Amino acid sequence: MNAMFSRHEIVRFGWCDFAGIMFFPRYFELANDTVEAWFGEALGITYRQLHGDLGWSVPTVRFDADFKAPSRMDDRLTIDLVVEQLGGASCTLKIAAHADGQLRFFGRQVIVLTDRATLRPRPWPDDLRARIAPFIEEPA
Repeated sequence: MNAMFSRHEIVRFGWCDFAGIMFFPRYFELANDTVEAWFGEALGITYRQLHGDLGWSVPTVRFDADFKAPSRMDDRLTIDLVVEQLGGASCTLKIAAHADGQLRFFGRQVIVLTDRATLRPRPWPDDLRARIAPFIEEPA
């Protein structure tokens, strides 16, 4: 059984548009916040360490998204992350947001480990690859 990283957010008033639903770009921010939390909490490397101390970066090179149902103020979202595929320098993530048992958002995000100064891809180090491995989704 693979591990899943999960976190929670409550939809805030300022996240909603005039129609009273969560403005769709906020899901991209939540996905980014979830990846950052996953690195810090589950992989044991904070973005400060990653970007500062190590001089690396993990830019997004692709993001596909489906907006399944609206979220409204005070909804409690659970945001889940699993790894679909781990490549030499890339990592494909599946991120889903649910509330009240209903899928609200699904995204597939590809990040690439790079040298921050050159933005050239670099291979995932063996120790970090080993920490990512438990989150790799098992084939269906």
